Amino acid sequence: MSDPLELQTGGRRPRQSFELEETGFNEVPKRFRRFYRKWRGPGDKLALNEALCPVCKVVIRSTKELRAGDRVYCMPCMSRLELVEEDGQLIAKVIY
Repeated sequence: MSDPLELQTGGRRPRQSFELEETGFNEVPKRFRRFYRKWRGPGDKLALNEALCPVCKVVIRSTKELRAGDRVYCMPCMSRLELVEEDGQLIAKVIY
């Protein structure tokens, strides 16, 4: 069985992969800490594999490049988010 998010459709390039390292984020269990980091303020730039949780202002990280339509989960505030593109940027919107 293949993951539908991994399939190349519409002539889009394949997703980039990222190696995640420990960030010292201690608000989640140890095995999930590499998937989160603290937001460093307005000057902080998000990478292609990061999304900002609008509820708790924590950066959610992924091992794959994030795109519009992807869904992510914020463990610190237990929010489910969907990524949408607005003004050329990926914005996380709360599903519930």
